[in-house]
Amino acid sequence: MSGKIRIFADSTCDLPPSWIEEYNIGIVPLYVVFGEQSLRDGVDITPEQLYAKVDQIGSLPKTAAPSPSDFIAAFTPSIEQGEDILFLSISSELSSTYQNALIAAGELPEGRVTVFDSRNLSSGIGLLIMKAVHAANEGSSIPQIVELLSHTVNEVECEFVVDTLDYLYKGGRCSGMQNIIGSLLKIRPVIKVVDGGMIPAYKVRGKKEKALEQMIQNALAQVDKMDNDLIVVVHTMAEEEARFLQKQLQEKTGARQVSISTAGCVICSHCGPQTVGLMYTKKPS
Repeated sequence: MSGKIRIFADSTCDLPPSWIEEYNIGIVPLYVVFGEQSLRDGVDITPEQLYAKVDQIGSLPKTAAPSPSDFIAAFTPSIEQGEDILFLSISSELSSTYQNALIAAGELPEGRVTVFDSRNLSSGIGLLIMKAVHAANEGSSIPQIVELLSHTVNEVECEFVVDTLDYLYKGGRCSGMQNIIGSLLKIRPVIKVVDGGMIPAYKVRGKKEKALEQMIQNALAQVDKMDNDLIVVVHTMAEEEARFLQKQLQEKTGARQVSISTAGCVICSHCGPQTVGLMYTKKPS
């Protein structure tokens, strides 16, 4: 290895663009597919454009992983510049992105690309990326960074409240009857990432604020175990709710930084508008 390290991630990491630019993080986009049209997440389509298209045609897009050739094209310039690459992927339980990145790494010069399965999604990946970036800047080698991430990956807490069951229904993740009943009773499911997959953790009936308060209480119950360097609130078209969460968490956890990020098109296509998520890491046990 050359000693110069560049961190890469896929577009589901939902990092603020300013961080991507500041830390020179490489992003490999997933695809949002409407019929015969494949659009690169965050490059060819924005969440606002995605929602408008879904409203227009009445159905959700499919999503697809970058191909091995996409990864080779993304990684090659950095390798040619003498950089070694550490790529963090969306959970292998949720996408073939990890597998395709491994295939690409096998086609490139030996030892130049290391692929790490984040076992997470959205800004849950972003938290791991920032740990990797800071470790690399402090002089850690890729094996040392991988060891750090391996100890941290199971400590990521990631949950988000879905405002409407409509996108889960259109995506085949709940029945039509569940969608109708959920809408009538204003049932808001809270999804968690567990063992690399998404599970319905609990449901909150009533106003969305009630679900947000429950998420805050869940986080505060873990405050003694929380790594308070960084908490990320991620949202899609729910700026007001995200700022409410940010303010509450800043006041009640004492975290050094509570940042807000917006979800990309792949996450949006599964969860729908007005989704709000909360991500932080616990100290390794």
